[in-house]
Amino acid sequence: MKERLMDLSGKTAIVTGASRGIGRATALALAARGANVVIGCRIRLDAAQEVVRLIEDDGGRAFARAGDVGDENHVVALFDEAIDHFGGVDIVVANAGRQYVAPFAGLTLQNFDEHLVGELRGYFLTLREAARRVQDHGRIIAVSTVNTRMLLPEMGMYLGSKGAVEQFVRVLSRELGPRQITVNAVSPGATDTDAFQPEMLDLAVSLSALGRLGQPEDVAELIAFLAGPGGRWVTNQNILAGGGLA
Repeated sequence: MKERLMDLSGKTAIVTGASRGIGRATALALAARGANVVIGCRIRLDAAQEVVRLIEDDGGRAFARAGDVGDENHVVALFDEAIDHFGGVDIVVANAGRQYVAPFAGLTLQNFDEHLVGELRGYFLTLREAARRVQDHGRIIAVSTVNTRMLLPEMGMYLGSKGAVEQFVRVLSRELGPRQITVNAVSPGATDTDAFQPEMLDLAVSLSALGRLGQPEDVAELIAFLAGPGGRWVTNQNILAGGGLA
């Protein structure tokens, strides 16, 4: 029974931002459960190819494609290639994103266009294409952040885009529910990735109920559960993965 709840054999997943951090760990977790995985990355194709190699060495199937998820043509091509290679798309993990920190009063219209609209554009295009292409009974998961609950200063652009992503999830869950497609957000807390600021380590550990910094695999395991048969009755949720941080 446990194996059936975790089995993704025959499924195909697209994971954006999968060359490192949470995206990388998610791609490996999905592949370990039997899924074919498309590794999306922006510029670090060498790192993405290394993820492909790890999956193939373990007997799985994967390929990598570099490009900006803010480019409509790239996103369409990413789905096209997944379908050409593997026959369809069952799981989409919209993970690609970058953090921007600056005091709100000093922000410019250019900052707004680049760091809120620009960030949100990639999620919009990925989720829109997922809504069009994911097969019935599929899974769509968007990675947000626990910081939308913590009201942190100097993160207006970043949290503005993530807040909109969380609303996209709610709407899509209703629109795609009749096709038995689940749509959820996962919101990591302080996680040991390239984006984590080392000077925040002591504070992050002290705020965690579990007394440690999160690892990418901690978040990836939750995403993999939602992507699998065991997640079939979970939709329209924003699940915090922060070790009790919020």
